[in-house]
Amino acid sequence: MLSAASTSQTPSVVVGIDGSRTYGDTLDLAVVEAERRHAPLLVVHAWPGRYSGRWAANPMPTEQDGRHLLEIAERRARHRAPGLEVGTALVAGGAAGALAQQSAGAQLMVVGHRDDALTRHGWGSTAAYLAHHCACPLLVHRGAAPERGPVVVAVSARRSATATLACAFEEASLSMSRLVAVHVWTRPSARNAATRAAVSAGYAADRAAADRQLAEVMAGWAATCPDVEVERLVLHDLDVAYTLERASRRGRLLVAGIGRNGRFAELLYGSLGLAMMRTVACPVLLVPPQWQHPMIARAPLGPPATVD
Repeated sequence: MLSAASTSQTPSVVVGIDGSRTYGDTLDLAVVEAERRHAPLLVVHAWPGRYSGRWAANPMPTEQDGRHLLEIAERRARHRAPGLEVGTALVAGGAAGALAQQSAGAQLMVVGHRDDALTRHGWGSTAAYLAHHCACPLLVHRGAAPERGPVVVAVSARRSATATLACAFEEASLSMSRLVAVHVWTRPSARNAATRAAVSAGYAADRAAADRQLAEVMAGWAATCPDVEVERLVLHDLDVAYTLERASRRGRLLVAGIGRNGRFAELLYGSLGLAMMRTVACPVLLVPPQWQHPMIARAPLGPPATVD
């Protein structure tokens, strides 16, 4: 591995680059994030020269190709942020596994979606793998990085979702943006309803209960970050695709937790992700449940709720 090690005690922002036509935009986003966090930037490229798996490139790039790519990327990063500490790492093997290893010591991982997202499924194998195996928050560049618009977070009331909310409030505070908290609910009273009238009667009560629980979850975080304007949005699960598509075009960032079943992550990088990528979309920040954000210790969470 070729590397220029960081001398900072602050965990790095790591960006994975692959030489695709969009890697420069992904690198630029990582530079902005490193500057915002006052953190060093580590640029990583996986050289598949000793990798013989099914995804190995043909013809195979050389090690010198990888070194050259990193040199260009380092010069670009230093040009955009002259005071930023920038390191590089050339690793052998598959990109997904190499970046997952690098995420263990990072505070943020930045990657891009596949170049051919308009014609193929989802984000690509590397981003999809990292969506479930990244040890730190994963920021996926999807064609645009708006400076305006709300931060939209998919909210769960489980205790494991605290890291997601901490990251969402931090992002909204740093960007001075409004935070839109979206919760998806189903209608439990409809499961045993015998008539259409009974189903209709339970709708308002179910939605009000979900909104009330969402308000309880958000109250502690709102007290911790009083500068962040919060808007609550309770959705039926049938409205998820439409709402996420609009948020991808009008928001500056989508935030979601990977969670136990990764439902939102899979919606964003799966077939719904393909539909979204027919136009440029804002970045997505995926937060692993075990992520230890400093803000968690300061938030008066109160008793656990059961919005899920």
